[in-house]
Amino acid sequence: MNKRKVYFYGALAVTLSVLMLLVSGSSILTTVWDGNKSVPLGTPITWLGMISLPLTIYWGVKELRKPMRNFNKVLSGFLKFIIVLGLLWVPISYLLAGNLSFSFSEKETFQGGQIAMKWFWALSYAIPIGTILTITIYWVSLVVRKNPRGCQQ
Repeated sequence: MNKRKVYFYGALAVTLSVLMLLVSGSSILTTVWDGNKSVPLGTPITWLGMISLPLTIYWGVKELRKPMRNFNKVLSGFLKFIIVLGLLWVPISYLLAGNLSFSFSEKETFQGGQIAMKWFWALSYAIPIGTILTITIYWVSLVVRKNPRGCQQ
């Protein structure tokens, strides 16, 4: 098996595992990771998911990895931007929350407050939604390209 397939199946396995843990609400997510009891295992597990989801698409679709068409170059650039956002999810979230458990309060200050929480959730939703949107647009472009005149035959 070549490297690309190993990377694809590895990213897919991580994505599905993280998704299963998050959807089931596993108690593993709230288990503390460090001695200070301030970082739940959910933080690194979710971070792996934020990185592996777009990487699954990147390694699984050659045209988004090495695009030939201009439209696919735009989609590829967007996917790479999402991968970078996934990599930066924890550092950005830490700056927003001020802690690695990503808990927010009713503070008047930005960090750890309600406005920062809205930014945190926007970032947390943007990564998976952007990834799904990218692959959906790619698939639609394949259908449109195969039948450029629409449904008329």
